[in-house]
Amino acid sequence: MIEINQNSYEENQVFEIARKKVQKLKSFYIHFFIYAIGLTFFILKEYFEISFNVFPLNQLNFFVMAIWTTAFLITLVDTVVSFAVFGKKWKDRKLESIMNANNKTQKWK
Repeated sequence: MIEINQNSYEENQVFEIARKKVQKLKSFYIHFFIYAIGLTFFILKEYFEISFNVFPLNQLNFFVMAIWTTAFLITLVDTVVSFAVFGKKWKDRKLESIMNANNKTQKWK
């Protein structure tokens, strides 16, 4: 008879949730850093009239920045909402539901 260690299973689930949250946060920080650099070049180009003759920088305009800002805001909301939804209370509820479901299953001997 094979028995699964319930504590190990729950710990693995908690670890997997934490790993996904850290990866999502890391992705957000990278996006923020690149967006801040792009916004800086856009401001220099539009308001200080510095011309950039390098491919990605010479394509920055209001339309590109509007789309990029929208994508950044969506990423921000997604990150904040996921941390609010999958916070400590969610983790506690999920662990409790797993433990309750496991206690209700019939064990054959």
